[in-house]
Amino acid sequence: MKALVAVKRVVDYNVKVRVRSDGSAVDIGNVKMSMNPFDEIAVEEAVRLKEKGIVTEIIAVSCGVSQCQETLRTAMAIGADRGILVETAADLQPLAVAKLLKAVADKEQPGLMILGKQAIDDDCNQTGQMLAALGDWPQASFASKVEVMDGRLLVTREVDGGAQTLGLSLPAVITTDLRLNEPRYVTLPNIMKAKKKPMETVTPADLGVDVTPRIRTLKVAEPALRKAGAKVADVAALLDKLKNEAKVI
Repeated sequence: MKALVAVKRVVDYNVKVRVRSDGSAVDIGNVKMSMNPFDEIAVEEAVRLKEKGIVTEIIAVSCGVSQCQETLRTAMAIGADRGILVETAADLQPLAVAKLLKAVADKEQPGLMILGKQAIDDDCNQTGQMLAALGDWPQASFASKVEVMDGRLLVTREVDGGAQTLGLSLPAVITTDLRLNEPRYVTLPNIMKAKKKPMETVTPADLGVDVTPRIRTLKVAEPALRKAGAKVADVAALLDKLKNEAKVI
């Protein structure tokens, strides 16, 4: 069974994000970029399934600029067998990415598609669900445990009330949550091996997908600075400030 894993290149989670002076977008000039942390979990889960003999081949897919090759090489250093880059300079939105992944899946015919539940740059949490809808595939989002039994997936997912277990037929789409696993440390030998693994580059036009943005960003702004707290002498002073300064009562 093939496993297709989507990986996204995002601003590293340790970097303090800055907004461009014109408010048009986030400034990524000279900023460290890394694989989306939830996607690292997705790659790790695919590798663990391969180590159990359930998955035979792992295909990492990334959509975006040519620098996404670095992200794919990281995925291959973790354990993916090969990479596919859908290269485009367009501003990719979740629906466009889902359509690109659907086109790749139609070509590769994976039995399992694993995505991070969301990317830490836009926090949309939409691509996995859209991909499942486009392909009419069963899906389990926010997965915290994945098992394969008798040709079916048993996925424990996190919900508001605790946990829910779903049984899915294959092919299926899974989106990973933080508690699914802890990604392994990438060693230097594996980084060197990843450089020799095959990587294919295609364009949206090759896949017959229109990636024209459907949503326009009007303005990007940093959150307003919070005022410092203050101590009050008694309840009466607190009520006075809530009523006259904060105006919340």
